[in-house]
Amino acid sequence: MSDIRGYKPVFLGKQLKVNLPQCGPADRTDLARVEGGRSYILRYPHHSVVLSKKRKFPWFTAVNIDGSAFKQINRDSLFPDGKDHWEVDKRVQQFQWGPELYSVQHSDFDRGHLVKREDPQWGKDEKSAMDAARSTFTYANCVPQVADLNQRVWRSLEDYILKKESALNKLKVNVFTGPVLSDEDPVFVNPVKGEDVQIPGMFWKLVYFTNDGKVLSRVAFLMGQKKILLERQIVKPKTELEALAPQPRFFLNFQDAETYQVNVNTIEKLTGLTFPPAFEPYKDERAVKIVLKEVELESTERNPDIRDPGFELEGLVLRK
Repeated sequence: MSDIRGYKPVFLGKQLKVNLPQCGPADRTDLARVEGGRSYILRYPHHSVVLSKKRKFPWFTAVNIDGSAFKQINRDSLFPDGKDHWEVDKRVQQFQWGPELYSVQHSDFDRGHLVKREDPQWGKDEKSAMDAARSTFTYANCVPQVADLNQRVWRSLEDYILKKESALNKLKVNVFTGPVLSDEDPVFVNPVKGEDVQIPGMFWKLVYFTNDGKVLSRVAFLMGQKKILLERQIVKPKTELEALAPQPRFFLNFQDAETYQVNVNTIEKLTGLTFPPAFEPYKDERAVKIVLKEVELESTERNPDIRDPGFELEGLVLRK
């Protein structure tokens, strides 16, 4: 695998350094150490992953995207047989859920990439880009997601960030993504290897960018899937008391199968993570739902695979 240095904090420039998020003191003991070393950072081409020992899912992922070096590569050309090949990362083998979770009965969800397959798909040549894209197919980089969420609004948001802004305008951005690992997350209906598995009910995404090379900006998003997981009886409440208890109003929106634009402090409250400071164009304590519309595929000479997501994101307008 070429260039496995991982996420680079100075990717946007030395004066626009974006360090990895930091866990609170109570959560630091839950960080999974990489085998044979002291680091808890799993490094891959252009991206990194930090795992939870207890939950066996990522605390967060971090990726550098270089729109000027992005390579358009079909997914079915990445592997010889044209099919996805997922691997367990042996460096943290005991701290990730592998195929046993996704093959058990009633596991009606996708292997949801946190670092989108195409995000690190860039480099000096096509081989480098393909190596980076293949490196996202590790169980360390995925969390169970309901298919129609993973493949609709959330995917459209990711495509917007990568294709409509970064690649089309040849810009650089940093993206952090992760699940909200809550003690109240519902439990998968079937034990896996005799163990109850809590399935995250919410996911977040945070984009760092600069429009002028001088000011660092950031925008944030949340997606919920708890409601649909419960409706389809893929999961059950952690306890009977929880099933009966009223939910705090703050969390109600994010249980819906929708995606929202939010302030970064909302994600910090939910996750316990602290993110590097930056200018935040979107300022509203109320979450704004992103509505996906029926859209037509754009036809452009530069990239015919760019789809208009059918929504506007306040503050995320990347231009040189």
